[in-house]
Amino acid sequence: MPELPEVEALAQFLREHAVGAVVGRVDVAALSAVKTFDPPVTALSGRDVTGADRWGKFLGMDCSGLWLITHLSRGGWLRWIDEPSPTPPKPGGKSPLALRVHFFTLDGATPAFDLTEAGTKKRLAVYIVEDPKMVPGIARLGPDALEVTEPQFAEILHGASQRIKTAIVDQSLLAGVGNAYSDEILHTAKVSPFANTKTLSAEKIAQLYESMRTVLTDAVQRSVGQDAARLKGEKRSGMRVHARTGLPCPVCGDTVREVSYAERSFQYCPTCQTGGKVLADRRMSRLLK
Repeated sequence: MPELPEVEALAQFLREHAVGAVVGRVDVAALSAVKTFDPPVTALSGRDVTGADRWGKFLGMDCSGLWLITHLSRGGWLRWIDEPSPTPPKPGGKSPLALRVHFFTLDGATPAFDLTEAGTKKRLAVYIVEDPKMVPGIARLGPDALEVTEPQFAEILHGASQRIKTAIVDQSLLAGVGNAYSDEILHTAKVSPFANTKTLSAEKIAQLYESMRTVLTDAVQRSVGQDAARLKGEKRSGMRVHARTGLPCPVCGDTVREVSYAERSFQYCPTCQTGGKVLADRRMSRLLK
């Protein structure tokens, strides 16, 4: 799932490649992806692209005061095409394409970008709104993970009273951090994913805050400037524990472990984070009964 660093990089990519262009035709290939109907998608055509921005994991393109906003969800992505097909895609097909936006640029080029979604669970969402806060998910967001102050961060955690892993991926508490970067933040801070937010010491909260800033800032710096097609690989290359189950921890050499749930999993290092204790994996526990 694209998280704060990748979405920030995509926003910067649109600032560099789309701002100054005029929106041409907008092709809707997956009707279910479009969550608004007034204004219609066709209202974007003919408008100048004047900016791009990010709210948590939401990506937006400003078309002269009318915003195209998307949440890429778990399997979504933005793909830039220098020479798109002039033939409109057929709605309802088996292609991963959800939406295609065509552009006319000052130098006469006619590029486009595709919003695509891999997998069978289609959760990518597109909104056409006059104000980004009209998107329900944006209206519910907590403070941005790179803008929240340390006192705000401490107040959020102490008020949550839940596992730290759950708290820092709750977008209503803190915007932008997802499953992957939360694994990295907790590993860097040497905090167990199961630690309760209520019992975290001031010192641990300070370590968590600093780790969050460090991990996300580093990821943004590595991501911004990358071609959109290379961002996923860049994200994977920077991970120390996430998606590295069974591999040695790069800090201590212990084996990276996993806790699995119905649709997702998270990774951690027992030596670095849990005092050597292996956390119960509910899915594996059920299989062993």
